[in-house]
Amino acid sequence: MPETLAQPQPAATPRRGAPLLEVRNLSVTFPQRSGDVRAVRDISYTIDEGEFLGIVGESGSGKSVSSLAIMGLLPDTAVVEGEILYNGKQLLTMNDRALSRIRGSEIAMVFQDPLSALTPVYTVGDQISEALRLHDRALSKQAAASRAVELLKIVGIPDPTRRAQAFPHEYSGGMRQRAMIAMAIANDPRLIIADEPTTALDVTIQAQILEVLQEAKRITGAAVSLITHDLGVVAGQADRVAVMYAGKLVESGTVDQVFTEPTMPYTIGLLRSVPNIRTAGTSRLVQLEGRPPSLANLPRGCPFAARCPAAIDICRTEEPALVAHGGPDGHVSACHRAGEILSGELTRPDIFPRPEALVAREVPADAPPVLVVDDLKKHFPLMKGGVFRRQVGTVRAVDGVSFSLKPGRTLAIVGESGCGKTTTILELMELVKPQSGSIEIVGKDVAKLTAHARRQLRSEIQIVFQDPAAAVDPRLPIADVVGEPLLAQGVSREKRNERVRELLDLVGLDPSMLDRYPHEFSGGQRQRIGIARGLATDPKVLVLDEPVSALDVSIQAGVINLLQDLRDQLGLSLIFVAHDLAVVRQIADDVAVMYLGKIVEYGHIAQVFDTPKHPYTQALMSAAPIPDPAIERARERVLLQGDLPSPAERIDGCRFRTRCPLYRILGDAERALCDASDPELVDHDGDLVACHHVDRNTLVVG
Repeated sequence: MPETLAQPQPAATPRRGAPLLEVRNLSVTFPQRSGDVRAVRDISYTIDEGEFLGIVGESGSGKSVSSLAIMGLLPDTAVVEGEILYNGKQLLTMNDRALSRIRGSEIAMVFQDPLSALTPVYTVGDQISEALRLHDRALSKQAAASRAVELLKIVGIPDPTRRAQAFPHEYSGGMRQRAMIAMAIANDPRLIIADEPTTALDVTIQAQILEVLQEAKRITGAAVSLITHDLGVVAGQADRVAVMYAGKLVESGTVDQVFTEPTMPYTIGLLRSVPNIRTAGTSRLVQLEGRPPSLANLPRGCPFAARCPAAIDICRTEEPALVAHGGPDGHVSACHRAGEILSGELTRPDIFPRPEALVAREVPADAPPVLVVDDLKKHFPLMKGGVFRRQVGTVRAVDGVSFSLKPGRTLAIVGESGCGKTTTILELMELVKPQSGSIEIVGKDVAKLTAHARRQLRSEIQIVFQDPAAAVDPRLPIADVVGEPLLAQGVSREKRNERVRELLDLVGLDPSMLDRYPHEFSGGQRQRIGIARGLATDPKVLVLDEPVSALDVSIQAGVINLLQDLRDQLGLSLIFVAHDLAVVRQIADDVAVMYLGKIVEYGHIAQVFDTPKHPYTQALMSAAPIPDPAIERARERVLLQGDLPSPAERIDGCRFRTRCPLYRILGDAERALCDASDPELVDHDGDLVACHHVDRNTLVVG
């Protein structure tokens, strides 16, 4: 894997003759007792040789179903209509044997969850070898195994010979996804379909995976169809973009056309709701009100009409068809008012006005902090053996973390998975004496609390979890879910119900929903319920563990706006754990960057994001995608080699040096300092940075 990616991405691929893949009037219906679910409705698009197509849209819009139809992987109950032509061959009329000869050899797929896509009882090398031998019977086992190792090396797996003998559970998430890409390109396919290949990955690993995907495209010459909800990824990778809504294709064109001149209000709103890491935090986000319609009970007219600020009478009675807007690149959209938008008669700010600017909040300099963490450590013994267990190592999950939080401020904790973010916040929530170091909440040292004082202090710090559906009892109505913290505090039922009504109204939900159950709410509504529950005891500190990572960007915007309003209205202090750096910049005042259990950079959000000083922070910032094609094509990136080391691994000296791009260009004497001692946080122009060679760091961040 290269350390930097400086080559600009090519502009949109020019359209050629006959397309490699042509989808004509494809519809997919799933029969149900309650009504047929029309998951895909009469969509048509093409993919040319060597082209990179991005397919975007909210969850449930039909992106994955349409691609599974191409692969022939839909369940037998699905009713598929239309035509899918690959290289002139009709795929839908092929039997399974004929389709199996194409699937994996000429058309390959990279699935969203590689752990469930890989067989757990076979080594990764064996599974890649199997993919090779299925389509080349003359290939020997030895040749296939050798080719599998070569493919693992191509996609950047370290020590590929040894790793080929490992099982999927022994790989990290990023390595598993790279192994899936290796399997996909094994037979030099002409089309690669990638279904959300970077959704659950950190930004640094995401950057590596996208680089591997581009490398695979270059080596094989394959066309790529990328399904994603991340518009920044599409802006930096795709030649053309197709936007789907309610099972229908609503806009398609080159990446520049769709991002700079969208003519469908849904596309306009989608682009406005995405925070940009360069501009986030200056204004509120645009949120798309409401939610997509049920595919089992679609309304008359345009499916987006109920959420569209520009809807007129015809929008509610007649569904618009895709209309071409001229030009050789085939920009089309499905909107009755597309002509007005294109001519400027109806401007995009008329549809979704520019959001209001965020007002700077002043916190008195002498205000005492509500939370102080000093030299916090949490180590776990690594045990081995059944009957006679023995310690064989130590997992240093948190290894000396210090920070403070003032009233009304938001501190973001960022870093790759496994860096210690979640362990840190769970230590705060325990309210017990830490293994090492100290924690003070509203001036009280948790190590000195009595049982009664601990119960009282629990009302001052509450948490909102990443998955709101898994965090609540599905058997309880919302009134009991939200009021449970008050029950633990001994509040009477009458007062609990009164408080729950206030809280639901506060987070933008109708108090009449008290008797409903969690499964009756959408994802965004469930997260609002989780926030209401967190606010039940009127806490001083609200801890948020990846609160928007599982939400669509349009719903995410509403939740972020709500959190900002609640912080300002109630004077809350927030600790915000996330891996989406644009979201972090939108909501946070200060940021702590963690790596292998320690904070390596700490300071004001704007200063850290605009001028990052630690090489790890620079890599994080450069890996974060920006939803702007022009910027993405011109950016230079700092790509880290390999995955985050295990916290159980003992690394002498600087814990980042094994992946540090700066370390590789230092002289022997400077390297010796990194090898010998782990740097402490030192003030550098207002930021705290843990790096011996900050002054030598001249790496460019795109």
